[in-house]
Amino acid sequence: MKDTLVSDGPEVTPSVRPQSDDGGAEAARRRKKLVTLTRPWLLLTPSLIVLVGLLLWPLIQVGKLSLQDYKVKFGGGEGTYIGFDHYKDLLTGDLLWKTVLPNTVFFALACVGLTVVLGTLVALLLNRLGPTWKLICSVSILAAWAMPAVTGTYVWIWLFSPEDGMISQVADSVGLIDAETTNWFTERLPFYGIATINVVHHGFPFVAITVLAGLLTIPKELYEAGEIDGANAWQRFWRITVPSIKPVFLVVTILSTIWDFKVFTQVFLMPGGSGSNPDVYNLGVYSYIEAFAKNDYGTGAAAAVLLTLLLLVITIVYIRTLFRQGEEDL
Repeated sequence: MKDTLVSDGPEVTPSVRPQSDDGGAEAARRRKKLVTLTRPWLLLTPSLIVLVGLLLWPLIQVGKLSLQDYKVKFGGGEGTYIGFDHYKDLLTGDLLWKTVLPNTVFFALACVGLTVVLGTLVALLLNRLGPTWKLICSVSILAAWAMPAVTGTYVWIWLFSPEDGMISQVADSVGLIDAETTNWFTERLPFYGIATINVVHHGFPFVAITVLAGLLTIPKELYEAGEIDGANAWQRFWRITVPSIKPVFLVVTILSTIWDFKVFTQVFLMPGGSGSNPDVYNLGVYSYIEAFAKNDYGTGAAAAVLLTLLLLVITIVYIRTLFRQGEEDL
């Protein structure tokens, strides 16, 4: 009886079955891992194809054009590869370093700083208003954001128009200028002062609404605790508001930087900005003038590539900052 019990319990089957189960489980894990890795890319494939067609391919063509001496002829054009000569001429010329690049950088920095400060102040004001006035004021400032850049630019041109512009008339009436002899658009500083007002007026609503959304997420108990501890309004702003919505400030600052570095319409449409006054060129306008006004497509493309590289650096900083902020929050 004992022998029968021993002989009836072979251990072959238990030893084989776990090996089979382990092999199947391993294959299932590999398939799951493969699906996990490939599924996002399969879902993104249509969008990536569109992006390649609409963004990457034109960038490649602009890069190729910047390496050519391109001449437009009847029925098409002909390009002769000359290497990096356009970049050499551009980087060794005084116009880029003394006019174009300073105009681009300082104009963008001024616009970003003023846009973020004004947008934050408006957001703080909206946060203190009641529901009705908050809605009315929000809709009012969004009207400035909804206005096309072309329309807004012509409004500011009209306001600062020599002789009969409203700003010119007011400044003349208080003795600041002579409206008949003063032209705001001929000098570099007042020209970009008007352009800065234009860009800030068009851009601050985005910052205001975004910062307001961040302010609404801050618990009121934090401000009440700060008041109990004796913190004034300025201290509560720097010790509670700024740390609480720091990611929001990072987003609006870096996005505004990207937008303001590539401003074109607000500069090009102003008197003198379309090519008659080289002192007010920025990178975007300079690229357009060289390519389409002077038919020097290679130099214009080279300037466009430099602007793209500059924006690419800003974008990389933006993405790295967001990832770093996300890791800190974790």
